[in-house]
Parts: sequence; C-alpha cells; structure tokens
Amino acid sequence: MSFGSNQDPAGLGQPSTGVVRVNGVDVIVGAQTQGAFLTQAFFWMFAGLLLTAGVAALARINEQLLAFAAENFLLLIIGQFAVVLAIQFGITRLNATAALGLFFVYAATLGITVGVIVSLYADSSVVTAFLSASAMFGGAALYGAVTKRSLAGIGAFASMAVFGLVVAIVVNMFIPSGPLALIISLVGVVLFTVLTAYDVQRISSGDLVRATGSVEKAAVMGALRLYLDFINLFLFLLRLSGGRR
Repeated sequence: MSFGSNQDPAGLGQPSTGVVRVNGVDVIVGAQTQGAFLTQAFFWMFAGLLLTAGVAALARINEQLLAFAAENFLLLIIGQFAVVLAIQFGITRLNATAALGLFFVYAATLGITVGVIVSLYADSSVVTAFLSASAMFGGAALYGAVTKRSLAGIGAFASMAVFGLVVAIVVNMFIPSGPLALIISLVGVVLFTVLTAYDVQRISSGDLVRATGSVEKAAVMGALRLYLDFINLFLFLLRLSGGRR
C-alpha cells in the first residue's frame, strides 16, 4: 500500500491564526495568506498525483515493470516509507528543493506500487474508487478550510489511530480474515477523511510555516500530507469495491 506516516514531525501544536515568522520576518495570517498557503500545497499535491497516475498507467501496460514491482513489492514499500520519514523528520534540515525532489521520488515509486494494485481490479472499480475518493477528499478539504472549529483534538487522535491501522494491516497479511479486511478498509476511509480536513486546517492556519520557518518547505510538507490522505482514501475505497479481475 501507499501507507505513509501522516504524523507531525515534532508535535507542532494546535492550528492557530495570527502571526508566523518566515525567514526572520513576521507575517500576519489573514484570508489572503491562508489561501496562498493552500494554493501552493495543493499545486504540488496535484503534481505528485499526476506523476503517480502516469507511472501507474505505464506500469499497467509494461509487463516487465509490473513483474519487477510485484517481485520487489515489500522492498518498494519499505523504501517509500523511508522517503516519507526523511521528508517529515528532516524537513527543517533539508532545503525546499531537496524536499520537493524527495516528494517526487516518492510519488514516482508509489506509481509503480499503485500500478500493481490497480492491475488486480476491474477498470470500473478503479474509476468508482477514484471518483468516490475525489468527492470525499474534496468535501473534507472544503470543511477543513472553512470551519472555525479547531480540529486539533480529533486530528491528533486520527493521526495516532493510523499506527493501529498499520498494525491491523500487518496482522491481516499474516492471518487473512475477510471481516477484518473489511473493517480495516472502513476505518481507513474514516481516518483519512478526518485527516484531510485536519491537514487542510493546519496548512491554512500557517502551522506548517511556523514549524519549518519557510513557506516553500511548508508547501512541500502540506503537499505530502494531502497526497497521503488522497492516495490512502483511494486505495481503501478500492479495497471496499471488491471488484477484482
């Protein structure tokens, strides 16, 4: 799976508005600034998704690439997880260009993994899962952007619950269970829908800018978070569709 950690790099606190310090300069977080934070994050997120989709499409029609990915599936997942951790926990030490480069490396390699997964499902199931994920992601993102309610509490809980979800997935890999797989998929959809709203609120409030001290780095971090939310939503919904070839 694409499963990447969507945790805070260093406990960044609750979403808040006010003032953020960027390169030693105080910037007031208003409606225009919030929109700019979201625009940059969504731009790189969509660029990453396009790269993933392109590589996944190539993997589906390239039997050699598909075979390589299937044979090295576990190594790919471990490598992808390592890249996500490198970005999230090294963002303050990396420059923005390096962080963005790692993000695109992750998106490209994940395209191979996604290509393997979607090849197991009927095209109609893939389309249905994608449209459903887009609708749920869009709704949650809109809510996170406009709500005045702090989502810090529920978002932090959802972030911690992701670890439990990972454990359940690993258990289900070694001890297959249809009912457990269904529960995992349902919980995954709920968790990443909540995380989408939470991450959008954190991006717009300037929390990621506060944490990194850079609008550019915050855009990469925000893009990674949103990318993980959407990809995981899509894959869990695909599992729920059950429309295998």
